[in-house]
Amino acid sequence: MKKTLLLSVVASTMIMAGGDIAPVEPVVEAPVVAEASGWDFSGQAVVYYQTADAGDASLFDQASSLADAGIQLRAVNKDVFWGIGAGAEVNGLATLNLENSIVSNVMQGTGGTDPLTGGWISQLYLTAGFGNTSIKAGRQELPKSLSPFAFSEGWNVFKNTFDSVLVVNTDISNTAIVGAWVHAGNHNGIGAANDLSAFNTLNGDDGVYMLTAQNKSIDGLTLTGSWYYAADMAVTDDINILWGDAKFAIAGATIGLQGGSVMSDAFANDTTAFGAKLGYNFGMFDTSIAYSTVDEGDTGLFNVGGVKTPLYTQMILNQAAIKSDNDTIVARAGVKALGGKIGLAYNYTTDNSAANNDYTELDLTYKTKVFNDSTTLFAGYIYRDADVFADSVNVLRFWARYNF
Repeated sequence: MKKTLLLSVVASTMIMAGGDIAPVEPVVEAPVVAEASGWDFSGQAVVYYQTADAGDASLFDQASSLADAGIQLRAVNKDVFWGIGAGAEVNGLATLNLENSIVSNVMQGTGGTDPLTGGWISQLYLTAGFGNTSIKAGRQELPKSLSPFAFSEGWNVFKNTFDSVLVVNTDISNTAIVGAWVHAGNHNGIGAANDLSAFNTLNGDDGVYMLTAQNKSIDGLTLTGSWYYAADMAVTDDINILWGDAKFAIAGATIGLQGGSVMSDAFANDTTAFGAKLGYNFGMFDTSIAYSTVDEGDTGLFNVGGVKTPLYTQMILNQAAIKSDNDTIVARAGVKALGGKIGLAYNYTTDNSAANNDYTELDLTYKTKVFNDSTTLFAGYIYRDADVFADSVNVLRFWARYNF
């Protein structure tokens, strides 16, 4: 029997980050003997609603509210024939006719003649294993922990995915070497204008190359380093991105350091960033504080397949404020209560640019699982204020996911 390598991504359900963006940690398992297997079928049904009082709008007004209903079906077979596996995932979105009475737009769109309702193939890939090396080729999700500048974001109805080739090798003890070529990706932004059924190329036919090394030789310590290379992505010059992350956990305490740079000869100023975090879990309670600084570089920090950043200070809606030329501090606290988890996070960003647009955000969230853990419920209140806002903005977000 052939040996295969299984690369699994375990998503934590903790919301101490103050939002519905769950941290993702990779787990690289030892090679196992591949047994003949059949198809495993699963999926989820999602209902999503958000409203805000920005500008002249009020909370729950039709003009200021967005909603979606979605269905996702997936099929996976780890050994279709000769050790070759396959996976597929299809998504569908609908408004349930809410746009005629309760909301004015959607959280995600599918383009075409009717951007409010439609479907697309979100994953379609083949897998293979050779000794301590695994290959996954096709449309797939990429985890932020291994690909911090091209990752699938989980905050919206469905995750964005990438057309890519992912290779993982574990020949070195306690070390995973990950290589990827990313050709295309879609944008899982808010609104019908963001077409999730269209996979636009990242840097044309050249694509983007990534190499990541992750080491866990020391108990409790995870070291991750990534290098991206995009030929001629800056019109006439190449772009190189170097990014590192170190996390250490011991006796309930967690420490994290991150930093790197986005570089190109085409830029007048490269972008350099640094972040740190410190947290402690008391059992029923947890708390943490994080800091990040980004200089005045031309590009800022970004996710090429979405809207978020890889920074520890990323919250529900603060990405525009923290991605470039700023200093940010975020304090978080969480408590297990009411059958779930309540999270509170506060952000203050000092804008170091000429705009001098300081930003504040407060996230209050609740997340729980019901019906034998088959259904996850989320409720969030987000308070936003900035020097350029005429008034502060209140946002409410609710969603429910039923997994089957």
